[in-house]
Amino acid sequence: MRTLLLTALICFLALSSFAAEPQSVSYKSGDETVQGLLYMPKGDGPFPALVVIHEWWGLNDWVKQQASKFADEGYVALAIDLYRGQVATTPDQAHEIMRGVPEDRAARDLLAATVYLRSLDSVIGKRVGAIGWCMGGGYALDLAIADPKLKAVVINYGHLATDKNNLHKIRASILGIFGGEDQGIPVADVHKFESELEALDKKVEIHIYPEAGHGFENPNNEKSYRADDAAKAEKITTDFLAHNLK
Repeated sequence: MRTLLLTALICFLALSSFAAEPQSVSYKSGDETVQGLLYMPKGDGPFPALVVIHEWWGLNDWVKQQASKFADEGYVALAIDLYRGQVATTPDQAHEIMRGVPEDRAARDLLAATVYLRSLDSVIGKRVGAIGWCMGGGYALDLAIADPKLKAVVINYGHLATDKNNLHKIRASILGIFGGEDQGIPVADVHKFESELEALDKKVEIHIYPEAGHGFENPNNEKSYRADDAAKAEKITTDFLAHNLK
């Protein structure tokens, strides 16, 4: 009996150490009201915060898991939904939905997310960052350009900016994670991006995994997923965010 009680207590303590279930939240983006999922850390705030930006699949379970992990690490994590409730299950569907997102609407949604986070009493307004993967990685960079108050940004194999006038606007520390075999983002372009940021005296840290392709961090990408590289990228991301936001 004592063993059963002890086991139950251990399970309870283990479960209580994880973040609570997400809250569905609404906030203004221009003239629209948009939805997101807010993951809160345990304990007393205020906390640093992250805008979590989904891949071209949409706000699916994998992205929700990432947001929950960040809450477990002590961040208020807002998983935004650029697709307005749509979630793709095939590459063709993802491509179609992604192409249907107006650029100006996405830009408004991204900025609205940071404004919303900074409005929360639970958030340290000066310690807000962003992270995204694939399409979301590119949007994370776009947000760094648009929001000079952003503190840190993680770009996971997202599109790169080349205009020096735009790069000059970045105030956030940048972490870029890329695959050496990514056919859509050549290594030469990544190095050029890094060099241009360094020339502008920006804080940038780039990691390239030579044998990895696009989308290598997500186990749902069966052809490209690389468990070892994904684990290394996760550790680098954890350290980067802790250094820049905590």
